[in-house]
Amino acid sequence: MKKIFYFIFAAIAAVSMTACTNNETPSVDISESGGLSVESLSENLTTDILDSIEVKNETISETDKSDISEKTTAETTEETQEESKAALIVYFYWSGNTEAVANEIAAQTGADIFELIPDLPYTDDYDELLDIAQDEQSRGARPQIAESIDLSDYDTVFIGYPNWWADMPMIVYTFFDEYDLSGKTIAPFCTSGGSGFSGTLGTIAELEPNAEITEGLHISGSSADKCADDVSEWLSETGLLN
Repeated sequence: MKKIFYFIFAAIAAVSMTACTNNETPSVDISESGGLSVESLSENLTTDILDSIEVKNETISETDKSDISEKTTAETTEETQEESKAALIVYFYWSGNTEAVANEIAAQTGADIFELIPDLPYTDDYDELLDIAQDEQSRGARPQIAESIDLSDYDTVFIGYPNWWADMPMIVYTFFDEYDLSGKTIAPFCTSGGSGFSGTLGTIAELEPNAEITEGLHISGSSADKCADDVSEWLSETGLLN
């Protein structure tokens, strides 16, 4: 009886194993079935990642170029603005003639303007003014200037004044005493009734020995309000016209 049971059990086991063997999922080589192998998938994925990184780098590169271009443009604009402020017109006037010339120079060069205003204003009376001017010269007076200015940003300084008693007004001497123009270019201009610069160009050279002194511009008082052509010619000849 036991032997019969054993044979029946063995037969059932054999049938079960055969069935399992027939139902086993076959092993398929994906690459041979027309699909992608694991190695191929890895290569394609790596290529996609590299392409993506390259595109991003190109985008970043273009952005950087744009930023650099904008920064360069801004810096160029700032430099241009600084260059336009490289010249300063310093002048003293009483009747208005020297101021007219100063304004014309400013119009043609774009230079900044600084007026030498005496702390103690001069009289409006012409005859009295002549006496005051002569007295200041005899005493070597230095009238105080009401305001100050920083000259460090300026390479060229135009100096304008009327001719008083064959000399500069003493307030202009005050300016030269208070400011060192070494290494700068000084461009003198003067107005008078006909006496020209007298000896003032030589005086400026003595007061500022380390500055470059250009040829001066003299305008007669009667021509001050129509000096555009004279100013233009002077600026061109001295190389001061931007």
